[in-house]
Amino acid sequence: MNRISLLVAREFRERVHKKSFIITTILTPLLMIALMVAPSLIMLGGKSNTKKVAVLDRTEGKTIMQSLQSGATVVFEEAAVSPDDLSAARAAYGSDSWYGILVIGSDIVDNTSSLQLIINDSPVMSVDEAIQNQVQDAIRQARLARYDIEDMDRILSDANVRISSIQTLKNSTADDESMEETSSDISFALGIILGMMLYFILIVYGSQVLSSVIEEKQSRVLDVMVTSCTPTELMLGKIFGIALVAALQIVIWAVLILSVSAFVMPALMSGSTMTAGAGSADIFSHLTSVSFMSGLFLELFLYIVGGFLFYAAMYAAVGSAVDNPQDAGQFNLIIMMPIILAIMVMMNIMNNPDSGIVFWCSMIPFTSPVVMMARIPFGVPVWQVAVSIAVLFISFFLMAWIAGRIFRVGVFMHGKKPTWKDLGAWIRMK
Repeated sequence: MNRISLLVAREFRERVHKKSFIITTILTPLLMIALMVAPSLIMLGGKSNTKKVAVLDRTEGKTIMQSLQSGATVVFEEAAVSPDDLSAARAAYGSDSWYGILVIGSDIVDNTSSLQLIINDSPVMSVDEAIQNQVQDAIRQARLARYDIEDMDRILSDANVRISSIQTLKNSTADDESMEETSSDISFALGIILGMMLYFILIVYGSQVLSSVIEEKQSRVLDVMVTSCTPTELMLGKIFGIALVAALQIVIWAVLILSVSAFVMPALMSGSTMTAGAGSADIFSHLTSVSFMSGLFLELFLYIVGGFLFYAAMYAAVGSAVDNPQDAGQFNLIIMMPIILAIMVMMNIMNNPDSGIVFWCSMIPFTSPVVMMARIPFGVPVWQVAVSIAVLFISFFLMAWIAGRIFRVGVFMHGKKPTWKDLGAWIRMK
């Protein structure tokens, strides 16, 4: 254990002191925040200015024009020419200061195809949609007016009901008042974020183990190091050292995100919860709860450590068996296939987080780190999480034993591209 601890310290110091570690540790949370804010900024930056539209209403009494209402997106103005004189309208409103000319046919109420929009520049989807909705509402009002029903506007306004959201409670307590509110949308978003975090960590840090072993094997550093320790000790030291680097980075990110949840998020959400209602406030309270986020990061930490150790053992075995990254390609593809499968299952969790395939993929160690972390925000029984974590760590010890038997032979092999048959023979070799 003393030799393993020395190897762990060597790997840890070598990576933590690198500028790349410091830069990624600081930039990754900022990048995540930027990715969340970017869509809003893009929408604000791409927001179109108010467009002016001249209207040629050919209906009797110009009923459609009277129903059109100007807004922030489009301003309607009745054309100061004869509704039938399209040429005069084009000459008068063909400048860049006008978005275009809306021509409303005389039979628009019965024939909705007699509607034209002649634009002076490139089409703007939001403006076209606003015009379409306004004309559509005006035609609906004109058709309803034919029935001559008294107080029709009030009746329609009273009957027009829209449910924007439904309060969803988790039936997990005996007390009616203490049921927790949940949301499939927020659970899915959290699950996707956590699952993708695990995916990238397994890929990035797993590949670091692979490249580190290959580099030291190519430079014959491993040949020197095995004179002072066994190949298995060398492999475990490298795996645990890089695992500590990943764990340190996750802890730093967790502290930053928990600080944001405790101090920044409540201030940002205070304005929105006043207008969103009590239900939304209860849902977002989970995101601003330090205890909830701490529990989430604890589970994330366990799956990151367990998943990384499990996959790092395979990457270390492959790295010891080959002489260059190109030869590792055939083995690396096999290692990545379960992770890709986990991503595919994760994307379908929202449809049924408790389906059979999701349950078993959250228990099998090859896919459980990604799939289970995506399931946890939906509410998973504690025993399932406990069993999944226990199976994951037990599987790591089994995989480490297999990888160790490959590592002890592969580290001395040079100039030969191994096959799957060779790896099997190395595992059985006494």
